[in-house]
Amino acid sequence: MKIILVSKYCGGTKHFTLSHWTRALLSLCVLGLPLGIGFFAGQQVNDGDDTGIITAEAANEWDKTLKEQQTDIAKTHKESSAKLSAITLRMAELQARLVRLDALGERLTSMAKLDKGEFDFSQPPAIGGPETQALGEAYRAPEFMQAVETLIDTIDDREQQLDTLAALMAKRKLQSDVFVAGRPVKKGWMSSRFGRRTDPFNGSISWHNGVDFAGKLNSDIIAVASGVVTISGERSGYGGMIEISHGGGFKTRYAHNKANLVHVGDVVKKGQVIALMGSSGRSTGPHVHFEVFKHGRPVDPASYVQRTHR
Repeated sequence: MKIILVSKYCGGTKHFTLSHWTRALLSLCVLGLPLGIGFFAGQQVNDGDDTGIITAEAANEWDKTLKEQQTDIAKTHKESSAKLSAITLRMAELQARLVRLDALGERLTSMAKLDKGEFDFSQPPAIGGPETQALGEAYRAPEFMQAVETLIDTIDDREQQLDTLAALMAKRKLQSDVFVAGRPVKKGWMSSRFGRRTDPFNGSISWHNGVDFAGKLNSDIIAVASGVVTISGERSGYGGMIEISHGGGFKTRYAHNKANLVHVGDVVKKGQVIALMGSSGRSTGPHVHFEVFKHGRPVDPASYVQRTHR
């Protein structure tokens, strides 16, 4: 193979003759140059920035990460639902306890005989006042669950206080109910006192163990204190009689009744109608003979009739 070179300036030529091995080597270089360039470029791309190439290994890694994130999301959702259910139950419990506190407050209001509108437990307490200079930063709401727990503690404290107050008032009411005081009739007047008097049947001086309240036939006779009926029936001289034990060593008797309305063993309340006024037994007309016993001994009922209620 002959190669001829032509000079641009002098117009001369030069020629070379290539041997068989030289021609083979030159062909190999010409043909291998593009392949070498392509291989070199590929290596540069692989060794350099490969962000644009998604391999199977990278795809598997991404799929694994995605599944882990989905699992975390499902777990978080489940935990959030459980917490929400717990909070819902907590709030329902608080609402029930608040209803109980309202009912207890209403009962205490009734027991204390306060005006009906003085304490309205169904409404928030009224507060107010003129606007003044701020003393600090604006109020920041506490973390939700912390606020719920604080509310629970406050309700617990209020419940204990109200329960204690209710117990004290119930005890006071019980003591007031068994406290012997007042008249045994709703209407009537005291016709005979306790102690020495002239007997209305024979005119001699005799001892009167009680006081008499005269009134109209069939008038109501009431218990002066709460207690248990220990006698209800006919007794010599007393006619129809009722005896009530009030505890603390006190008993009261109501005699000459036309009709007894309670029986032995009955629990009666203060002010309850227990009999109708009559003139049974040793009596000159419609009245109630009222006796008070303290530790088994008769005492003057007048001092208990004039007593004020606790």
